[in-house]
Amino acid sequence: MMISGNYNQRQAGILLAISSLPGNHGIGDLGECAYQFIDLSKKAGFKIWQILPLNPSSEGDSPYSPYSSFAGDEIYISLDLLTKWHLLEAVPVLKSTSMIDYDSVRLFKHTYLIKAFQEFKKQIPLYQKEYDAFLKEAFWLEDYCEFMALNKKNLGKKWNEWQDLKLTGMEQEIEYLRFVQFIFMKQFKLLKDYANDHDLLIMGDMPFYVGYDSADVYSHQTCFMLGKDLLPLYVSGASPDYFSKDGQLWNHPIYNWSFLTESHYQYWIDKLKWNQKLFDILRIDHFRAFDTYWQVPYGSINARNGKWVEAPGYDFFDTLFKELPDISLIVEDLGDLRPEVHALRDHYHLMGMRVMEYLFGENEEREHFKMPEYCVVYAGTHDNAPLKGWYECELDEGYRKRIDVIMKQWSYPEMTTPEKVLHRTFDCEADIAICSVQDMLGYGNEARLNLPGTSGKPNWCWKLKDLNDYQDHLKQMHHLLKQTHRL
Repeated sequence: MMISGNYNQRQAGILLAISSLPGNHGIGDLGECAYQFIDLSKKAGFKIWQILPLNPSSEGDSPYSPYSSFAGDEIYISLDLLTKWHLLEAVPVLKSTSMIDYDSVRLFKHTYLIKAFQEFKKQIPLYQKEYDAFLKEAFWLEDYCEFMALNKKNLGKKWNEWQDLKLTGMEQEIEYLRFVQFIFMKQFKLLKDYANDHDLLIMGDMPFYVGYDSADVYSHQTCFMLGKDLLPLYVSGASPDYFSKDGQLWNHPIYNWSFLTESHYQYWIDKLKWNQKLFDILRIDHFRAFDTYWQVPYGSINARNGKWVEAPGYDFFDTLFKELPDISLIVEDLGDLRPEVHALRDHYHLMGMRVMEYLFGENEEREHFKMPEYCVVYAGTHDNAPLKGWYECELDEGYRKRIDVIMKQWSYPEMTTPEKVLHRTFDCEADIAICSVQDMLGYGNEARLNLPGTSGKPNWCWKLKDLNDYQDHLKQMHHLLKQTHRL
């Protein structure tokens, strides 16, 4: 699988959610700061910018619980760009903060997007050709607009509880939803083109499962294991283990792989095809579920009563690569997996992942801390504490001393242990090494983006106030990438 045209070269990437960029309106967006971030990242020597899912979020503002696998969240639309495009007059700048207040940001942006929509209708001749092309290309759009319009009409209730299924009176709402998606995709494409012109690839991130209360499930009910009452028969989770006797209950509806196989996986192919249009590389979460997944009866209070069920992994990927031979995938293959998962990954030459925070155990020591070249190594992902917070707050004294001793074998210059772990991330054998902005800047747990197993604030709320710190660290990072042969 080719990751880029210059794949033989060791590469480095930077991880930052669009939401975590500085912004004039309470959240990072697809405007000026994103372009500045691309310029600065190129100067540092990064070849990849990994972002998080951009789909409309539902529960807890998590990008991994979207209303749609296809649509973009209006919260990322740049109002400043709409001003430049003469769809808005000047928009007041909000005070810069290091935390996102999603409710207030959504209300603020929605107010101005309504105004932009009214102006767009007056200027439609200027956009008609481009708008019509988008409506033709976005095959998923009408399903999404119907779902969101009915969701609003039924006061946000879950779709199985809707009483009014008529779209009468929702014509303007649907037209507005089309407009928002057109603007989102236009702004994102301009940003991606700019990144590519500056030799930076955009890596997107796609969750394996989707939430029950989503346009995906509402519009593709036969693709999921639902009962006659339209509720899930089974839900997703993780099996009990040493760390959790109850396992983990995620509560996503389980895919109906029997129907998906009969339909040649059309829903999945469509989902991946659209995401391939948006991103140069796509990371797929929870890869192991293409081999076996943990299925829990709906209504369970924990995941203990689940069972492992086999998925049609080989047939799925045979079909996928026949349909989309050029798609570039990275798969999340972390954790204690059965050998068949690795065999599936290797059969299709898929690039897996490693995370430095997990690589200091006795098994890794027996392997002399080596890792395969054909993988992506992260200092930490969006689910990890920043290296500084991990080292200072997450580890006991004995394990900290163990890591201190381990790091001495590489004879790195005088620096803190978290800095040495970051250095090792880029120095290791992996073809692609990625660090978060938080780790590059040496931030601690105050900048943690997500704590798995919890929901709501402060998850997904951290953002940069400005790009000054990032700019100040460019020279140092460029030197590190040169030292580790990743330029």
